Amino acid sequence: MFNQNFKDDKLRKAEYEFSIGLRLTHWIRAIAIVILVGTGYYLSYVFQSPISNGEPINFMQAKYRLVHQAVGFILIACIIFKIYLFFCDKVSAKERKSIWDIFNIKLWIEQIKFYIFLGKHPHLQGVYNPLQFVTYFLFYLVILGIILTGLILYTHTYHEGLGGILYNILRPLEAAMGGLADVRTYHRILMWVIIIFAPVHIYMAIFNAIKGKDGAMDAIVSGYKFVKEKH
Repeated sequence: MFNQNFKDDKLRKAEYEFSIGLRLTHWIRAIAIVILVGTGYYLSYVFQSPISNGEPINFMQAKYRLVHQAVGFILIACIIFKIYLFFCDKVSAKERKSIWDIFNIKLWIEQIKFYIFLGKHPHLQGVYNPLQFVTYFLFYLVILGIILTGLILYTHTYHEGLGGILYNILRPLEAAMGGLADVRTYHRILMWVIIIFAPVHIYMAIFNAIKGKDGAMDAIVSGYKFVKEKH
């Protein structure tokens, strides 16, 4: 058994899968989401109150909102840069190749069989399997939705500068959603979608790393994945 595993390891090669830009945006985005969920939950359901001393200085709600909005713009910057990488980065060409795997029905079946322990991991053209790619695509749609609703809420806090510019642009979208109260509700719902997505994403990453034995989780840290050489 040891010899077989050793032989199998020798047949693997390091393959550069994720650029440093993609890895940085991934981890900055992850940290930003944790902070946004925490501060956003406070803004919706206040779970902490300041120590009252009679002075009008304990504006805790405003402080949480400031952190929430500042980190929100960091998330926006990460998403914009990630989109740029997807379409323009040479290393990210492997991500673009994943699009073609979506239209391969046989690949979908093989991938599902892999997840339910009835088959081996299929050969992919790109980085992501079809189920992963579709899930990530939907995730980014959710992120886009939470960004737009967040910007609408932002324009009602800051009425000048960027807030003033965005107000007239986003006002029709706000009206189409049913008004500010409904926008806030949609923002919360999308937050819960992300909260549900996060543990599922972590579980599947660990599952693929353990079952695939190719350093799938290492790739998002070092950039390298260890794939079997073809003979």
